[in-house]
Amino acid sequence: MKTRVIFLLIVVLSISLYAQNKIRVVKTYDAPEAIGPYSQAIESNGFLFLSGQIAADPSTNQITGNDIESQTKQIFKNIKAVLKAAGTKMSNVVKCTVFMVDLNDFSKMNKLYEEEFEGHKPARSTVQVARLPKDVLIEIECIAIK
Repeated sequence: MKTRVIFLLIVVLSISLYAQNKIRVVKTYDAPEAIGPYSQAIESNGFLFLSGQIAADPSTNQITGNDIESQTKQIFKNIKAVLKAAGTKMSNVVKCTVFMVDLNDFSKMNKLYEEEFEGHKPARSTVQVARLPKDVLIEIECIAIK
């Protein structure tokens, strides 16, 4: 009897550990489809890892606007759609990385970024890069908790 109980406990613990290490691909049609061999987001161990979002309109896959403000706004629409599909929200974002072609646009982006997070302040890195996919001005990736 004792051996059977111990065996059942081991089975339950093994299943629990397996479930904790499982990953889930998150996909929504309310954000642009991945344009390469990657996912919109991956959920694992209570975290959500969003791929970088650019200012593509999910219905047309065309870039929205040619200025930092309109592109940043579209990116946040896309981020919110992926977060929603995963069952989480902006206030659960713990880290963002912002890639910008021109850091002279930082203050414009930062103003919109602050408005989107409504007082929530996740950790963030911002870097200037030489070029981004589809020649957009900005790309943002996030990590969130569930």
